[in-house]
Amino acid sequence: MTKFCVHPHEWFKTKTRIGGTKKIHIDQIKALSPTLVIANKEENIKEQVEDLEAFTNVHLTDVSTYEDALNMIEEIGLLTHTSEKAKELILTIKERFAELSKLSQIQQLQSLPCAYLIWQDPFMTIGGDTYISDLLKKIGFVNVFANDNRYPSITLSNIEQSNCKVIFLSSEPYPFKQMHIDELQRYFPNKLIILVDGEMFSWYGSRLLEAPAYFKSLGQMVSDQL
Repeated sequence: MTKFCVHPHEWFKTKTRIGGTKKIHIDQIKALSPTLVIANKEENIKEQVEDLEAFTNVHLTDVSTYEDALNMIEEIGLLTHTSEKAKELILTIKERFAELSKLSQIQQLQSLPCAYLIWQDPFMTIGGDTYISDLLKKIGFVNVFANDNRYPSITLSNIEQSNCKVIFLSSEPYPFKQMHIDELQRYFPNKLIILVDGEMFSWYGSRLLEAPAYFKSLGQMVSDQL
């Protein structure tokens, strides 16, 4: 587990930490004698994956959409001989998102333009080819920077020119707080600015079980304030 693997809570203090997603400790991993390492194309650099492949099997995930996330669960189920659990998980996720799409507060948000910020100094947002952007679309929002790729740097002027109605400030990777809302509100007095849980938007896998309930409350909040 990396230092960012904080769920489930009961595991947090009992599992071996092997660094962060960008700086893993190869020797520590090798000492654990793993039969399978799950890596990610976006988080782990090529050289790290090649070093791991020298002594174990590596499954490289690449998730850019909601469907990719479901496919990843299925693939890991096959690799770990837990296909039935994976199928149950996928079915539950699909059911919860289907229920979410029927809610009036979500339907009212259709095509609402938004900007989703993940960093400050410089400000950075998410392009249309990211998992976060796909989830935004799935719950009724339109990413105003969808024509960009990956995680472009932007300015306050770019945000203003985008004509977004809502600005989401993510809790990660940059830990936006209320003071950042207050600061941006001075620049954009007519835009709705909301802190959001970055885990719900960017942690795929089993986190998708909890995401629909969170998106329901977020949709209600946006509907009430616009």
